[in-house]
Amino acid sequence: MNVFVRIPTREKPRLRWATPTVFALLWLAFIVWALLPDPEQRRLTLQWGALSGGWASPQAAWAALRDGSALRLVTALFLHADWAHLLGNLIFLLIFGLPAERVMGAWRLLLVFLGGGAVANLAAAVTIGEPDRLIIGASGAVSALIGAYLALFPSAKLGVVLPLGLFLQFVRAPAPLLIGIWALLQLLYTFIGPAFGAVAWSAHLAGFAFGAAYALLARRAIARRLRRRQGL
Repeated sequence: MNVFVRIPTREKPRLRWATPTVFALLWLAFIVWALLPDPEQRRLTLQWGALSGGWASPQAAWAALRDGSALRLVTALFLHADWAHLLGNLIFLLIFGLPAERVMGAWRLLLVFLGGGAVANLAAAVTIGEPDRLIIGASGAVSALIGAYLALFPSAKLGVVLPLGLFLQFVRAPAPLLIGIWALLQLLYTFIGPAFGAVAWSAHLAGFAFGAAYALLARRAIARRLRRRQGL
């Protein structure tokens, strides 16, 4: 008599599509913008970019929601001032977005990116003293992913390259330490940092707080998702 024993197979890694999609959209938006003539670039930036001021009162905020201008808080995420601005955000998007998506899932990743980015831009629009200052870039949204990553992987380690004499040394350091230093720098830069007034450091802090808070509040739902995937 033949006896067949069912051997469980390893779970195939699922395709992570949200982070690559955001990556591609950021690239595409910048390429389209860069190919436009200067007048069209300025027009598109003014139409899609968020503006400071106009959020000082509940009435003003309601008016922005009613006329649709509040959507600029999201569309501004897909505009960047130059290649360096874009590439920095793309690198951190991949570093923190891919592992966060593996745990949270694609739709929660998109929620953190878009929701955290909108909250970050709103914080910048409120805290910038001068009205009608243009706010663009995905830095606040990427900061939200950093916050979510820290909440999801508090014991993780990140690689960093340190200059030691004439050589570069690759070392692994605790993620809370590196991210904590980064957050502290954002706080300092908010008041005395480089390019003061040109970089919305407060947006980074707001995005980071949003991402961390969301991941902590949703950790039970995320844990249930992981158990379902593992068949437990």
